[in-house]
Amino acid sequence: MNTPARRPLAPGTHTIEVEGVVQRYHVYGTGPVCVAHSGGPGIFWEYLRMPALERHLTMVYPEPIGTGGSGRLPSHPNGYTRARYSRFLLALLDHLGVGAAHLLGHSHGGFVVQHFALHHPDRVAGIVLYESAPVTGPEHGAEAMRQLQRFAARYEGQPELPAVLDAFGAIPTITDDEQLDTVVRGLIPAYFADYWSDEERFAPLRASVRGTHISGLDENLVPDTIDDREQLGTLTIPALIVVGRHDVICGVRWAEELHQLIPGSHLLILEHSGHFGHIEEPDLFAETVTRFVTAGGDLVPSQEPSA
Repeated sequence: MNTPARRPLAPGTHTIEVEGVVQRYHVYGTGPVCVAHSGGPGIFWEYLRMPALERHLTMVYPEPIGTGGSGRLPSHPNGYTRARYSRFLLALLDHLGVGAAHLLGHSHGGFVVQHFALHHPDRVAGIVLYESAPVTGPEHGAEAMRQLQRFAARYEGQPELPAVLDAFGAIPTITDDEQLDTVVRGLIPAYFADYWSDEERFAPLRASVRGTHISGLDENLVPDTIDDREQLGTLTIPALIVVGRHDVICGVRWAEELHQLIPGSHLLILEHSGHFGHIEEPDLFAETVTRFVTAGGDLVPSQEPSA
């Protein structure tokens, strides 16, 4: 359902144009506005839909440019940098008529939200960094390999384990959308705390997840690497960091570092989740994020999430 531009926060699907590129977004729920930026880069937004939050918040889900119904850059699959995603996020907030919004960024979306908060703090009421990290590159990759080895040891003897490990090994070889879909669906079991113990519950996400191949390079074919550690200490806006205990990609090490770097931040470790806590522990996830948003970023001591 497309809704008129004069009602940018009406429930439904909307489109705007930014820098000559169409940006599509979806609105669900009622209450304070929270914009949820999905990850990847390149994964379609639907996996991040959070009905439990929509009962308390107006959730706005942009389809990041390059994915789904949003437009592609002339330089596609290159040029999708954090700076560009942030410009589109700023244009979306202007379009919504929201002076300062809460922003939730999952995985790579967390990198985008960090960048936006550092450059536009006046437009941010609070941030939820959900499975994010302060750095990418070799250090981040080495930590992911350590966590993947722990995953492999934990599930030694699982018949599907070799295929999951092969999917991780195929990540650098992705060159098109079809390959991306195949690889992502192959590695999904490693993104849950215990996929195979509740496969019937989690299999629909695995079957439906889709994406667009995005290179991670800028227009000049330079990697868009990240190291926000020196800047995060300057943030004065409310921040909630959420991580699954068993996340192999952006795990507890990075969440604890974000918590230490961002003054006054709150940390929630979901003990029975991997990379998808909003699916694995939806009630605790939604309860904590809702309290954080509706309380203006404050979680009173009796409500502080456990670390």
